[in-house]
Amino acid sequence: MEIPRHIRTAQPACSSTPQIHRNLSVSACPHIPTRGANRGSTAQWEGDRAGLRRVDRRGRVRAVHGAVEPPGGRRVRGPPACAPGAHWLDVGCGSGALASTVARRCRPRTLLGVGRSAGFVAAARAQGSSPALFARADAQALPVGDAAVDVAVSGLVLNFLPEPGAAVAEAARVVTPGGLVAAYVWDYAEGMGFLRHFWDAVTAVDPSSAAELDEGRRFPLCRPAPLRRLWSEAALVEVEVAPIEVPTRFTDFADLWDPLLAGQGPAPG
Repeated sequence: MEIPRHIRTAQPACSSTPQIHRNLSVSACPHIPTRGANRGSTAQWEGDRAGLRRVDRRGRVRAVHGAVEPPGGRRVRGPPACAPGAHWLDVGCGSGALASTVARRCRPRTLLGVGRSAGFVAAARAQGSSPALFARADAQALPVGDAAVDVAVSGLVLNFLPEPGAAVAEAARVVTPGGLVAAYVWDYAEGMGFLRHFWDAVTAVDPSSAAELDEGRRFPLCRPAPLRRLWSEAALVEVEVAPIEVPTRFTDFADLWDPLLAGQGPAPG
């Protein structure tokens, strides 16, 4: 597979991952069973299931995009972002899910996914489809030349970066004039129904823990005004912020609760 010429051979050192606090005990939210615990009587479990049915199962992400201004400040009138044959960059590629979707639906000419985690990059390489390539790199120091790609995207990453503004500025640097810089993040404060129920319960029984760990408070970036400001500060134009509703379906209570015990986030392990 041919490696795009705009990828530098030297890889920048990856910065350390921000610490994610995991000091909230399960006992802070009563009547919620832990992994492998006895769920008690049938009546109690049926009550838990009824509570699950009342949980808002929708998830919402906030999507933001803007264009790199062409010379002379003329209005951007380039081809649609998903036009075949474009050069794409996926910043913070994770396991490659977004890159795989781009490869399947947008038929890019080149597609580079970058991430700091060696494990995620390896997983992305294992399941990636042509023409996707993946490399370890820092979102705040991309191994890509100026104006080298048509579209830079980032999914569920920005709020975890130490300096999200630097990452957006880097994305703007590598996108050609008239190209697109786009991202989406979870709407923790208002749009994550099942997490909002959890943190409201934690606030009722342990306000100090909720103040420290609640993603709705920890990630103020994940709101329309801060996202718009971040794009505007990177000199991007025609900025738009919009919600995207994502259905989240759970087969039972364990399906909702057990992933939270795996140490992938602040609640509750």
